[in-house]
Amino acid sequence: MHYTGNAFRYRPVLFFALAYLFTWIFWVPAIFLPEDIGPVLMVIGLVAPAVISTLFVLRSGSPVLKQDLKNKIVGFYKVNWLNVLLAILVFAVIVAASILLSLAFGQSIRQFSFTEDFSFTGVGIGSALLTILLASIIEEVGWKGYGEDSIGNYMNWFWESMVFGALWSFWHLPLIFIKGTYQAGLMVNPMYVINFFVSGVPLGFIITWVYLVSDRSILACMVFHLFVNFMQEKIAMTPETKCVETIVVTLAAAIIVLANKDMFFETRHVGRLLEEIEETQT
Repeated sequence: MHYTGNAFRYRPVLFFALAYLFTWIFWVPAIFLPEDIGPVLMVIGLVAPAVISTLFVLRSGSPVLKQDLKNKIVGFYKVNWLNVLLAILVFAVIVAASILLSLAFGQSIRQFSFTEDFSFTGVGIGSALLTILLASIIEEVGWKGYGEDSIGNYMNWFWESMVFGALWSFWHLPLIFIKGTYQAGLMVNPMYVINFFVSGVPLGFIITWVYLVSDRSILACMVFHLFVNFMQEKIAMTPETKCVETIVVTLAAAIIVLANKDMFFETRHVGRLLEEIEETQT
């Protein structure tokens, strides 16, 4: 419990410590187990942040926080669909620009095509699509249900995006050692691995933008996250091009931040995020 009367205190350190713990206790054993068993543990680990986030909200004792979680998940009225569409178009442009820029480094124009298979092995096409869908939904429930707000309550959204992006990227660490995962496939070159972890930070700014413009809607983030996952899996970009893509994503994130300076740098919500939520619900 962390709610007494009108006093409420977010606990980001405890939340992320538990999210890491209950993800990694399933993912680390998957490193040493056969590929037919590993996926089961990976799914359980994937679900862990969402479960912990929901428990934090339900045990908070705050009716405002509980209602807010419900509104963020099922509140279609909160979603700024034009902004979600704009974010999707922005990411599509990022992918196209990355491929075009990669041509200068000897990469193929054939990257403008769909891959036949998914980058992770051990599952069929149907299961791979289900995995992408599950990741898009479950991850956002965990991170947006409690995690990001728990950081944002103590700093502006610019620094929240930076901190969360780093935490979210590092959360994936055990996957680079699990055979059959996308991350494990990057181990052929240390640069690819570094790029994967770095890329999560600028992408975090774009997802925060989607989140805030839609009045902190988890649903909006789910839709955008699903599109990003699909594009990253099915567009035939090479690992080298994905390194270029990180630079383009960073530039796009910088433009978004500069175009929304008040959103990212205001501090009116700091220390009173739950009060702002309550005001919007009354």
